[in-house]
Amino acid sequence: MLDIKNLHVEVDGKNILRGVNLSINDGEIHAIMGANGSGKSTLAMALMGHPNYKITSGEIFFNGQLINDMKSSERARLGMFLSMQNPIEVEGVKLGSFLWQSARTLEKVYGKNVIQFRNELKEKISSLNMPDSFIDRDINHGFSGGEKKKSELVQMSMLKPKFAIIDEVDSGLDIDSLKIISSHINNMKDRAFSGLLITHYQRILNYVKPDYIHVMINGRIIASGGDEIVRQIEEKGYGSF
Repeated sequence: MLDIKNLHVEVDGKNILRGVNLSINDGEIHAIMGANGSGKSTLAMALMGHPNYKITSGEIFFNGQLINDMKSSERARLGMFLSMQNPIEVEGVKLGSFLWQSARTLEKVYGKNVIQFRNELKEKISSLNMPDSFIDRDINHGFSGGEKKKSELVQMSMLKPKFAIIDEVDSGLDIDSLKIISSHINNMKDRAFSGLLITHYQRILNYVKPDYIHVMINGRIIASGGDEIVRQIEEKGYGSF
């Protein structure tokens, strides 16, 4: 699915990622943990091709295809999706209309007409304890932090990516919202979906159980494993690695 080989990335002339290696297979969920400033969000942006994040060396392969030079839109068409840490507000663009047009562009409508699509969208929104009125609201405009995170997951559910990068979806969430969002992520996990969950909190991993957990420090992945990684962070902090 995703292979990252010796990836180096700079932002505004500063080296942030310093040789990241990571492989994620079909159907796997991986988590990357690290303190603020460790390079986690830079990795997310580089994977989706943000133009301000320059790959200086290394390679990113998606389903065997080198994607280093692809635009974000091209990566999305391949089946990649980024749930952003700080989702942007898009005033004047309705969530439902945006998702319908995006699904058509990405050929993810699967024969549905707009009414059938909206009915499915209502089901997804309801599963996240959001009212139907969100469909006709401007994207993220006036949303609370938790509502923005839920909006991102609705988009992910409706666009049905093969691979999703979920960047700090737990940041600022109350426990009830965290449980709802975690359940939503767990329900997506199957052989047709893989993901990279980025967080610096341990608590989401009480509800989402990734196949592998990695620790990033100073732009490198310096440890990989399972639940023992979380226990070490809880007991001794990131300085113990």
